[in-house]
Amino acid sequence: MVRIFRHYVPSSFLVLGFIEVLVLMAAVYGGISIRFGGDLAEAGESFPVFPNALTFAIVTILAMTSMGLYERHLREGTWGMVVRILGALLISFLLMSMVFYLLPSLALWRGALGLSWLLALMGILGVRLAFAMLVDQEKLKRRILVLGTGKKAAMIDQLLRRKSDRRGFTIVGYVHFPREHGVVKKNTMQHDSPFLELVRRNHVDEIVVALDDRRKSFPMEEIVDCRMAGVDVIDLMTFFERQAGKLPLALLQPGWLVYSDGFRNSTFRIYAKRAFDLFISSLALLLTWPIMLAAAMAIRLEDGGAVFYRQQRVGQDGRVFDVLKFRSMRPDAEKDGKARWASEGDDRITRVGAFIRRTRIDELPQIFNVLMGDMSFVGPRPERPEFVEELARKIPYYAERHRVKPGITGWAQICYPYGASERDAEEKLQYDLYYVKNYSLFLDLMILFQTLQVVIWGKGAR
Repeated sequence: MVRIFRHYVPSSFLVLGFIEVLVLMAAVYGGISIRFGGDLAEAGESFPVFPNALTFAIVTILAMTSMGLYERHLREGTWGMVVRILGALLISFLLMSMVFYLLPSLALWRGALGLSWLLALMGILGVRLAFAMLVDQEKLKRRILVLGTGKKAAMIDQLLRRKSDRRGFTIVGYVHFPREHGVVKKNTMQHDSPFLELVRRNHVDEIVVALDDRRKSFPMEEIVDCRMAGVDVIDLMTFFERQAGKLPLALLQPGWLVYSDGFRNSTFRIYAKRAFDLFISSLALLLTWPIMLAAAMAIRLEDGGAVFYRQQRVGQDGRVFDVLKFRSMRPDAEKDGKARWASEGDDRITRVGAFIRRTRIDELPQIFNVLMGDMSFVGPRPERPEFVEELARKIPYYAERHRVKPGITGWAQICYPYGASERDAEEKLQYDLYYVKNYSLFLDLMILFQTLQVVIWGKGAR
């Protein structure tokens, strides 16, 4: 893993992205070469080849990101990957056509663009198939030794049980210590030899400390020997933060929060995020106003009720504000005044409401909340005061999600399916805390691009 502005990115995906940029640029050169009979010099006289190739590569990579093709826990098979690649290339083709319309000096001839598109499709499919085979090679995986066999160590199998969750690393084994109650029964090892010898014999790259009680059996001197020998050593919480993109509440301790990095909120970061919000919101408003107008007309025509719906939500530092949404439920949805979670097949949702909720169109009026400063474009989703009060009593660290402004979309929304229960709120909080700890403009951009797949695949809609 590589940390970019504190966000963990698999190094294999960075290599994959670099290779795919080269493949996409080569596809443009190939398409132009075929179109002009192999004479790139003649093509260069008509339009600049390199800027076209670079623009095509960047736009396509962003489209692939928005389709979830760089999602580290993507669980779909070959056909699912093919569908996503086709969707990304279609988006890229449409965006490139728009770029060429706005910047005629960059315009490719239609024949060259079509040929480039076909070559890109074949090239990306080939690279992805090769990547899928290579990434599962044991020789290329990071070898991890877990220190402990107790309840904490068992969480690795509980939270990272799927093959896609363990992409890029393999668990060599779990080291049992005499004073620890063993919960993990498979792939265990005894600490009956010098620890460094055990590490070298198993070609360990990293040690994850997962002892239930370090005071009783932590082998400090031996761990120091391993660290001085070049073996990485991390605690279990940091391991989950890196591999799962969340902070498990069962492991979260005040001491870890105090001494870990992140949770920075400098004046520069505040102003930079506000400038980012204003730019993205203005652009989104410019692009989506026809959709918002159509949604407003559909809501009005269906039952003649109000188009917009205002509801109190809890924002940064616990401040209550009115969130603005398109109305998706009947006007009498909460006639008794009692707040209720939305549920699957909820009969309060109108026909138009079902569609705009599934496509997230009902959230678009929140652009005005962002412009007014109540919300950010990216951040934890705001909840109702009634729910917040209840959840804060039952779930530890729940109030910490309000350290930043709430958002229209967020890290929890792209990592976890829709949920409307206390259990779901607890799961989403773990992703929200990761965002609060590590947020940056880079992470915000990644979330924005990946939000598109949530809309396209209907992930989390209810």
